[in-house]
This record gives sequence, C-alpha cells and structure tokens, in this order.
Amino acid sequence: MYKIGDFSKITNLTVKALRYYDEENILNPSYRCEENSYRFYDDNDFKKAELIVLLRELNFSISEIKDVMNICEDKADLSYILEEKKDMVNKNIMEEKALLKKISLYIKPNLLEDDGVNYIIQVKDIPAIKVAAIRYKGKYSDCGKHMGRIYKAIKGDAKGEPFNCYYDGEYKEEADIETCVPISKQVYDSVVTIVELPQIRAVSTIHNGTYESINMAYKAIFDYAKGKNISCLTPSREIYIKGPGMIFKGNSKNYITEVIIPIELEV
Repeated sequence: MYKIGDFSKITNLTVKALRYYDEENILNPSYRCEENSYRFYDDNDFKKAELIVLLRELNFSISEIKDVMNICEDKADLSYILEEKKDMVNKNIMEEKALLKKISLYIKPNLLEDDGVNYIIQVKDIPAIKVAAIRYKGKYSDCGKHMGRIYKAIKGDAKGEPFNCYYDGEYKEEADIETCVPISKQVYDSVVTIVELPQIRAVSTIHNGTYESINMAYKAIFDYAKGKNISCLTPSREIYIKGPGMIFKGNSKNYITEVIIPIELEV
C-alpha cells in the first residue's frame, strides 16, 4: 500500500489531482482509513493512474477519462477507444482548417467575394416538374448525403439540375428541406418519393460563388419584392446549376446557383 504522498511521487499526479479524481470517482483508493480518512493505494491503482496519465497526455477531457475508466477493461478496449479519439481529433482538425480558411478571407480583403454584386432579378413562371425527392428536417449541410441517395436510386435518369426546396420562412437550425432531382421516368425506391411540383410564378436571380454568401441573393430578391409590393411565399428553391461533385468540392467561387422564391399570384 502507498500513502497518497508516495503514490503522488510514483505516478506524477499531484495530491490535489488524486483527491479530485477520488471525488469524481475516476480513481478511488483501494483502502481508506476509517479513523482519519487517509487514502492508501495499491498496485492495481497504480495501473489505473498510469492510464489516467496517458489519457491526459493525449488530451482527453475529464468526462472522457471518466468514461474510459468505466468501460476500459483491457488493452483491446483501449485500442478501440484510441481509434475513436483519433477520428474525433481528425474531425476537429478539419473543422479548424475550415475556420482558418474563413478567417483568412477577412484578413486578405482581395480574397473576399464582392459584396457589391448587382443581382439581375427576374419575375417568371416556373413550369410544373416531376422530381425524385427526400424531405427531411435537419441541417442545411445534410442535403449532400440525401442528394447522393437520390442519384443512387434514379440510376442515371436525372432530367435537369438538382435543387432544394426550403419550406421555412426563416433560418432554422433544424430546417424543413426537400432535396429534389428532376427525373425522366418513374422511380421505385423505399426512401425516395416521386413528387409533382406545381407551376409557380416566382422571383429569381443567379448567385455566383460560395454558398456562405448566398444570403446576398436572398436579400436582393426580398429588396426587389418589397420595392414592387410583392408578397413572397414558400418554399423557396436553390437550383444548383454548377456546384460540388459527389466526392470533390472543387472551387466554390465558381459555383452557380439560381435562387427562386414563389410570389403570390395576382387575382
């Protein structure tokens, strides 16, 4: 048995840390004296302490360490956990790189897209169209996986550019979205639905560039509609004339998207 001071020396964990781990039920001493509540640790506790030190070096959070200590029984278990942690780190790296790229746009003004783009606004009739669709509630970024699912189902029978219908009148964290691909013939699939979208009269404009700045196209349409006293309806559409591929995103500055917002028909 080791007193807490001695145990601190052989584990490189401070007495304060050992007391904290005891309080959090991460590393409890094997024996506690009833008279003075002194903590005593054994060789099994030493192995647990070694694991905790390793996890700290690998930047595991306290909650993660607690979870590991509860479910890890041998080296095989630890191997699975470390693989999961590696995936989490890689995901964080990708997110941080994307953030750095976005920050760079504001550090170097020449990389910014032109905020003064003059959008050409059109009022036109959009004909009825038959589409293979998946309607869902989720993040705006989820549409890619649903788009891929639709293309897999229709097996080359697409008849036009893919698009999304947005049924919410405002921005939402969990949006009501219908991902659509025009089709040339009937498709039978357990997930994909065949929908006949009706003819609509709409205000539209073309947005050139990244999806992060597509809000400016919506602003241009709303400003036009307000000036003409036109009532905008839902669902709005984004037709992806030129966008990312299924695997590679390509240069997002070259994306071309038509934004379409239905308007109330004149009586």
